[in-house]
Amino acid sequence: MRFRRGRLSEQVEDRRGQAIGGRSLGIGAILLALVAAYFGVDPRAVLGLLGDDGPASTAPPADDSRAQFVSMVLADTEDTWHALFLKAGLDYQDPHLVLYQGATHTGCGLGRAALGPFYCPLDRKVYIDLGFYDELKSRYGAPGDFAQAYVIAHEVGHHVQNLLGISEKVRTAQERTDPVSANRLSVLLELQADCLAGVWAHHADRARQVLEQGDLEEGLRAASALGDDRLQRQSQGYAVPESFTHGSSAERMRWFQRGIQGGDPNACDTFTQAG
Repeated sequence: MRFRRGRLSEQVEDRRGQAIGGRSLGIGAILLALVAAYFGVDPRAVLGLLGDDGPASTAPPADDSRAQFVSMVLADTEDTWHALFLKAGLDYQDPHLVLYQGATHTGCGLGRAALGPFYCPLDRKVYIDLGFYDELKSRYGAPGDFAQAYVIAHEVGHHVQNLLGISEKVRTAQERTDPVSANRLSVLLELQADCLAGVWAHHADRARQVLEQGDLEEGLRAASALGDDRLQRQSQGYAVPESFTHGSSAERMRWFQRGIQGGDPNACDTFTQAG
């Protein structure tokens, strides 16, 4: 990808190196938290623990090429989605992206690297432990910078869904249906995020010529490598479609490619359109 001198995002928080749960609390702070709880206030907010890891987050260092690349990809998604939202008469609000190691506090609870990259709709932040990229290459066989960019663009796709109210509609629908149907709705939400990642790639390349030869294959390889059927066969020897969370390899590749080819967010309606 041609991101060697791209714009850096101002929305990256670097929490790497920050300890989790390492602060000591005085008796006064504990009593204050108890009083807050009595009056219905979340005591974590009083103690400064609600979605916070202590010291103020900082931007990644300039000599950290991997973190700088993530920042450039995030910046490019900002440029793309601002333009697409503006065209639709909407206002795009940038998500934050948090770099962390091992575990970190989020608006959705404690985030752990073992879960892989994820988006929290409650604090509108993308979370990623960059060690995942090593796994993407060595464990899943999907190396390359565009494969890494695809991962970020997928999580930003969830942010787009959140801003458009799609995520909330899906959660409401899940509460009104059976577990199997609710799980399928989750899969369709993930596949839509894949398609939206493709939409970003389409417009980023059209406006800024960021893709190089072989990039598309890298992205499709990553989408395939992270398909539920492939992951389940690797871990247990067989696939259970009813338990899929993100979709099969074929589904993920198909929707990602659909977004890249057309660049139309309206073509990413996984809930009503055939894959």
